[in-house]
Amino acid sequence: PQETLSGESEEESSGVNLMEFSDEILLHILSYVPCTDLVLNVRKTCRKLATLCLDKSLTHTVLLQKDYKVNKDKVKQLMRDIGKEIYQLNMAGCYWLPSSSIDHLTQCKNLVKLNLSGCRITSLHLSKTLSSLQQLRSLAIDVNPGFDASQLSSECKATLSRVLELKQTLYTPSYGVVPCCTSLEKLLLYFEILDHSREGFMLSGQLMVGESNVPHYQNLRVFYARLAPGYVNQEVVRLYLAVLSDRTPENLHAFLISAPGSFAETGATKNLLDSMARNVRLDALQLPKAWINGSGLLQHLKFNNPFYFSFSRCTLSGGQLIQRVMNGGKDLKSLTSLNLSGCIHCLAPESLFRKAEDDIDSSILESLVVSCCNLRHLNLSAAHHHSSKNIGNHLCQLLARLKHLLSLALPVCSITDVTANMEKPPVQSNVMPQTLGKKVRIGIQTYSNQKPHSSVFWALMGSLPFLENLEIIGSSFSSAMPRNEPAIRNSLPPCIRAQSVGDAEVAAIGQVTYLQSLTLAQLPNILTGSGLVSIGLQCQHLRTLSLANLGMMGNVVYMSALMDMLKHCKCLRDLRLEQPYFSAGAQFFQALSHCSSLQRLCIVSRSGTLQSDAVMSFMANCLEVVMCHMFMGESLTVCKNLQQSLVRSFQAERPALNVVIFPLLHEDLTEVIRDVPMRHLDEITLFKSRVAEEPPNLWW
Repeated sequence: PQETLSGESEEESSGVNLMEFSDEILLHILSYVPCTDLVLNVRKTCRKLATLCLDKSLTHTVLLQKDYKVNKDKVKQLMRDIGKEIYQLNMAGCYWLPSSSIDHLTQCKNLVKLNLSGCRITSLHLSKTLSSLQQLRSLAIDVNPGFDASQLSSECKATLSRVLELKQTLYTPSYGVVPCCTSLEKLLLYFEILDHSREGFMLSGQLMVGESNVPHYQNLRVFYARLAPGYVNQEVVRLYLAVLSDRTPENLHAFLISAPGSFAETGATKNLLDSMARNVRLDALQLPKAWINGSGLLQHLKFNNPFYFSFSRCTLSGGQLIQRVMNGGKDLKSLTSLNLSGCIHCLAPESLFRKAEDDIDSSILESLVVSCCNLRHLNLSAAHHHSSKNIGNHLCQLLARLKHLLSLALPVCSITDVTANMEKPPVQSNVMPQTLGKKVRIGIQTYSNQKPHSSVFWALMGSLPFLENLEIIGSSFSSAMPRNEPAIRNSLPPCIRAQSVGDAEVAAIGQVTYLQSLTLAQLPNILTGSGLVSIGLQCQHLRTLSLANLGMMGNVVYMSALMDMLKHCKCLRDLRLEQPYFSAGAQFFQALSHCSSLQRLCIVSRSGTLQSDAVMSFMANCLEVVMCHMFMGESLTVCKNLQQSLVRSFQAERPALNVVIFPLLHEDLTEVIRDVPMRHLDEITLFKSRVAEEPPNLWW
């Protein structure tokens, strides 16, 4: 008789024997099981699964990047059992594995693509591993303080000379392995160098200059650089760019530099851009705002079939956008991702005499929608995009034509239904809910149970069936926890147009059935949070939720609704909450315990409180949680005691456990933040808009 998964008899089964399915169906089912479970557990259950679990379709690509249960012993056994069958291996963010775990990859003789970003690895371990991977063509690594390229063996350098794609994250001023990669076609650089050492010494961005340290860019097709804040990062990236300015690769088709703040143009970068304008045709472009603002650069650059543009924080006007980038509104069906975050004049014909709060020109947005009809990712956040009163020209009505959108970021004030608000008289103070006490502002609309199905935002949400990622962020919102700086104690008030956005608009999001990621920040008219319950009930695929500064700041008015919502979020993996005076007590954590898939929790709350025994109980009940970050108003002693208790109680069972409990306004916050694994810091702990942040499919 055919064996079954659990050894139960035919009579005991429910009538459907899994082993009677075809191999194709079983392979599809097994593709959703982590590779470590397939190889180390599932294949031991019966002969048929023993064969299927080793099928090439399941072992060709092994993804360990979010397998938080993998440990050094599992890596060793996995590589021993299927190492020769692995062609692509992603271990990104496995920060808890010791450097010696990488040594086992020498058994993967056929490895073509390897991602070790976020892994602990020394120069010697890297040398040993790469020396055995002669087929390697794609590599991602970190370069940490102490990295020494002179320790790389000749066999390792031979492997690097054949690498075509390199992603390198720098935590120290260095060329890393770039000079060894003489055949590079794609180079991705992430600059995470701090300006000061732990001891307080200022770092220098100077690098060793010599023939052996010169990057080889002659075959380069893609150049991408993302800079964290800090002058050292700017100094180092200029050295990487210096070689490009001497001779621009003729096959270059994507040139992207993401730099926060001011990153001034120099003579060398101007020569580089002039050379690019003469010699290449681009498919993807992103430049620092200082390189674009006030220059005629966009007029001279040539584009082929562009798929990604980012003009984040530029003063580009809508007229310039249409004429210089979109060829006067001509067909741009190839464009799939567009980032106009912080581009405050991009929907206006000109910016010279315009105020940021003035109404947008709907004809510019209409030209954009018609020209870029295949957009899948669009970011319009961090700006005041106010629609006029003209019927049919509202921003939401125009965006509803983009039927292929997968991710969308909008400012809160842009979704206000102007005509609807004009028809409603201001609400008097005596009809406002008493729960808000003295902090109520006259004129804020109340939320009734009759959802405004006719509103433009409701219609927009109903017209985007494939939307997976949605961000609605206040145009003046700034997180209390910025990067590399002390916590922000005061926030700017929301835009006047945003004052009416609240529970009804949140409820409209419940129509987006396949929503996976949702960010809501600075929605001032949240009175009860009832819309959150609608999302919890209807958006059953939701995996990431970020809520910040909803309703009045002196009172967490949506707490009851949030707890009701969480009881329905069975797929939720990441939760970030940022709200002053948030009380993380027993009731909250009891509700959160219903999120059985939760892996990462981050709470940022000025003057917020926590209940230590409730946190301990929550962690004991939610076995999947591997990241717990809380930045509250509690004392340093309370925070340290809780952190130590969590680590002592759960670290052994959860090797990837990362716990940070710390006072939000403490002067040493930045020192604590620097020890957080980059995977958590970048993906959840720090608040930012992530829609169209990078080109799609930039790396894995």
